[in-house]
Amino acid sequence: MGRPFGVPVYVAPSWFLVAALITWVFGGQLDRVLPELGALRYLVALFFAVAFYGSVLVHELAHTIAALRYKLPVRRIQLQFFGGVSEIEKESETPGREFVLAFVGPLLSLILAGVFYVALLAVEPGTVPGVLLAGLMISNLIVAAFNLLPGLPLDGGRMLRAVVWKITGKPMSGTIAAAWVGRALAVSVLIGLPLLTQSGMLGSAAEDSVGMDTVLDALLAAILAAIIWTGAGNSLRMARLREHLPELQARALTRRAVPVETDTPLSEALRRANEAGARALVVVDPDGEPLSLVREAAIVGVPEHRRPWVAVSVLAQDLTDGMRVSAELAGEELLDALRAAPATEYLVVEESGEIYGVLSAADVERAFVKAMARPS
Repeated sequence: MGRPFGVPVYVAPSWFLVAALITWVFGGQLDRVLPELGALRYLVALFFAVAFYGSVLVHELAHTIAALRYKLPVRRIQLQFFGGVSEIEKESETPGREFVLAFVGPLLSLILAGVFYVALLAVEPGTVPGVLLAGLMISNLIVAAFNLLPGLPLDGGRMLRAVVWKITGKPMSGTIAAAWVGRALAVSVLIGLPLLTQSGMLGSAAEDSVGMDTVLDALLAAILAAIIWTGAGNSLRMARLREHLPELQARALTRRAVPVETDTPLSEALRRANEAGARALVVVDPDGEPLSLVREAAIVGVPEHRRPWVAVSVLAQDLTDGMRVSAELAGEELLDALRAAPATEYLVVEESGEIYGVLSAADVERAFVKAMARPS
């Protein structure tokens, strides 16, 4: 939909579903408040749905601007079924920055609610502008209050995480505490929201909350609870990932390699590799400069009786700049380098340019899975 501050904004298909739902529900309420509108009430309701998600976008832009201010890259902003998400690619360096990064979103929603309230004072009640401004004021107050609840993945959960991180000095401890509070919050929403609706505390009489309304309330509570529970679990997994990422080191995962020239038969190249205790082959020119990497999958595909007649160059993949990685890379920097140039094997070189070995993407994946399986 655009690139404010250089960050692309996407609208998920689920947004159209919730926009239609808001249009239908708000249009029904307008029929009671402004019956003279007739069918035009749904056009007004659609405008409200778009304006409401415009407020959500402002909320997410607050997170984005704060992240960019702290030199944290933002991949994208996505508007979806229940609000929006700012995909910040790196973690805050300090708990103070994490707290600010989380708080600015609800703060902007509260400011918007105040702006709509002031604008509401300047229009007549019972008119289309008055109803729209009142609806936007209340909806932004709800967005702010909901996001301030102290459980991941909500902004309040990230604020709680920052507080625990500051007290304990351990970001993982903050994540665990905020994630479990988030799960408790999910259970509370699942049980409490239908009970509050039936009790009439949310503005409707208990006797009116029967039949289809009760089912819809229960469905809404289940969806909200599922989103919060899943988000809390994802936050735990991402924290565990960040904790174990430094264990992924290019130097430790690299296979020893032997250099062979382009016309070397595969059987001879494998013999040399076995003698040297190596598990990879690098094709080099007569001056020893690397040209390509022999793919492990291609070797497996050649029958043993054919190997004396197949040159290694036939099974090799030409080296590109992205397939050369430093032996010093580790953690997120290593994964970023592999993501930038997808391949099955990479040439690992020293700072001097000397060949260190070959890194297999399959080895990185196995190490990644093994690290994630270990408890924090």
